[in-house]
Amino acid sequence: MAKVGIVMGSDSDLEIMSKAAEMLEKFGIDYDMTVISAHRMPDIFFDYANSAEEKGYKVIIAGAGGAAHLPGMAAAIFTLPVIGVPIHTKTLSGVDSLYSIVQMPSGIPVATVAINGGANAGILAAKILAASDPELLAKLKAYKEELKAQVVAKKEKLEKIGYKEYLKK
Repeated sequence: MAKVGIVMGSDSDLEIMSKAAEMLEKFGIDYDMTVISAHRMPDIFFDYANSAEEKGYKVIIAGAGGAAHLPGMAAAIFTLPVIGVPIHTKTLSGVDSLYSIVQMPSGIPVATVAINGGANAGILAAKILAASDPELLAKLKAYKEELKAQVVAKKEKLEKIGYKEYLKK
């Protein structure tokens, strides 16, 4: 089975990146998770990215804040898809992270999700893998139906009780 690597630049990113892991678990996708600072331990990071394919990773989800070079460096080394998760920062509310990840040079793309978008990174990884896995594709279709049912239930509740009662709950 295909595997996903989840890497983050700091353990302070774990709360956001755990959302990616939760989505992968929901879809039954194997993953490894680690913390590697591209700036403080580049030799270990290079080993991680260079060995990712032999570990069976088909996608890497990389999260980082601030300068956020981790996803771009992963994409520079790892040939298969890299999904970047910009992490919210106190300085610029994560816009610095977003720009660092999304503004990559030609030939080195990083698929980028929203600031703190760990869950969407997990879903995107599942969608990439589902292109060649019919069973996973069926799970994704069922998940979309779950989302629809949740919104329909909220719609019906709002229409039944009105916005004032709805907001009380």
